Amino acid sequence: MNNEYVTFTIGKKKHIALIAHDNEKPKLIQWCKENYDILKEHSLYGTGTTARLIADKTGLTVKGYNSGPLGGDQQIGAKIVEGVIDFVVFFSDPLTAQPHDPDVKALMRIAQVYDIPMAINKATADFLVHSQFMSGEYDHEVINFKKNIQERAESM
Repeated sequence: MNNEYVTFTIGKKKHIALIAHDNEKPKLIQWCKENYDILKEHSLYGTGTTARLIADKTGLTVKGYNSGPLGGDQQIGAKIVEGVIDFVVFFSDPLTAQPHDPDVKALMRIAQVYDIPMAINKATADFLVHSQFMSGEYDHEVINFKKNIQERAESM
């Protein structure tokens, strides 16, 4: 492999962000209940009310951040950049306009840049948590940002 990319490993214990728009919160809570035995083995994080509701209604431990409109999506994105979050389940509402839509798009973009699995609906979340990769390590390649910054600095 050349040095254009670096390999990161998503560990056996995943660090999963759980996010849902208001109309989708009941679906995400139900999904968490259905997948309790899998999720309890991992570290869970969530935005605002979603984190609180999941913890209260499922008994799962979820570290909460701000609600999405108050910067929670950005906090999750920052945790992806820092290497803390390595998996996102985001039940988004495709039929309701969201005032913080730019934040959601930024979160999706950062998940794509860092090659982080991201489910935006129940079907995709089911496929991800029941895949062979859920119970083991997973290596993925990410752009070598340090090299990129160095080259840009040298060219200026």
